[in-house]
Amino acid sequence: MVIEVDAVTHRYGERTVLRDVTVTLTEQRVGVIGANGSGKSTFARLLNGLVLPSSGSVTVDGLSTRRSGAEVRRSVGFVFTDPDAQILMPTVAEDVAFGLRDLPRSEVPARVAEALASFGLAGHADHPAHLLSGGQKQLLAICSVLATEPKVLVCDEPTTLLDLRNTRKVLTLLAELPQRVVLVTHDLDAVLAMDRVLVFDDGRLVFDGRPQEAVEFYVDLVSR
Repeated sequence: MVIEVDAVTHRYGERTVLRDVTVTLTEQRVGVIGANGSGKSTFARLLNGLVLPSSGSVTVDGLSTRRSGAEVRRSVGFVFTDPDAQILMPTVAEDVAFGLRDLPRSEVPARVAEALASFGLAGHADHPAHLLSGGQKQLLAICSVLATEPKVLVCDEPTTLLDLRNTRKVLTLLAELPQRVVLVTHDLDAVLAMDRVLVFDDGRLVFDGRPQEAVEFYVDLVSR
């Protein structure tokens, strides 16, 4: 699957948050780093059409996020920083089932049970989703997205609200997924395991390369 971002600029009102970004993503693991306000989260949202470019284009295997947004989102799942913004249904099982509502009803219970078991949440199926621990909520958010079987998972700072134990659990999970992963993060150790790392600054893509070199570039950038 090829994700192409071509000459993209994005504005919120009069504020420009991305400036003339062009990049093609084909790697299995891509890290995205940058300071708060650098444009990295907007970039992430462009990849599955949650945000549309003010100018330029984003395509996923040739499908435009502007013209074929629903189809793109079936292939590119998105995990938010705060799982409470993503959990929609009262119970854990219902939340996973919500994303499967297009399947034949008879197939849903088995798919839900399989998904919950793979994330260690089988014992919480009937629990109130919003009363889970922070780590469990983030696992549920990822589980609910992956149950729909996307080819790519875009994660926008998924460990920001987690303690160290749950941060490691989520990062280990993401590292082991068969899906391609685009990870936006402030965790510089986490991106060292990526195949490629993008660095954003002031709305621009200012570095694109190997993880160690990207981290060194970023550390030097913020130290100036």
